[in-house]
Amino acid sequence: MVQSDLGSLRTGKASAALVDDLAVMVYGGQQKLKIKELAGVSSPDHETLIIEPWDKSIIGEIRQGILSANIGMNPSINGQIIRISFPPMTTEDREKYTKLLATKLESGRVMIRQVRQEGMHDIKKAFEEKSLSEDEKFAEEKKLQEITDEFVEKINVMGEKKKEELLQI
Repeated sequence: MVQSDLGSLRTGKASAALVDDLAVMVYGGQQKLKIKELAGVSSPDHETLIIEPWDKSIIGEIRQGILSANIGMNPSINGQIIRISFPPMTTEDREKYTKLLATKLESGRVMIRQVRQEGMHDIKKAFEEKSLSEDEKFAEEKKLQEITDEFVEKINVMGEKKKEELLQI
């Protein structure tokens, strides 16, 4: 989840991940589907995304869905494709996205800690019900903490990579 969140953050390069998981209402508002389920997305250069819907009749709905998502993209229809051009990022943009990155990373860490807290509660409950001995309780808590640390470290590594991309000019 954190990985897809980070993928949707704009860096200096256009990437399909910016729109792949964006859900849009199509077929007269009857279905809400992700763009990656509706179209091929490519990036011919680092400033442009091309969205080529498989069903050409929904091209306007896809464009409207991107506009209503309020993510700072202005798609234009060129024949059978949707083109999104990205201006070069300013220093202010990079700072804004770096702050947003920090917020998303912290949200990921909080989710992991919540799962750990639930696990600790389950371990404590099992210990109180005499399903676990004291040694087993400590072993399970240690294992849970190691898993938590591993996932927090993965988030930190992903965050560092994304920050490098953001600050690259």
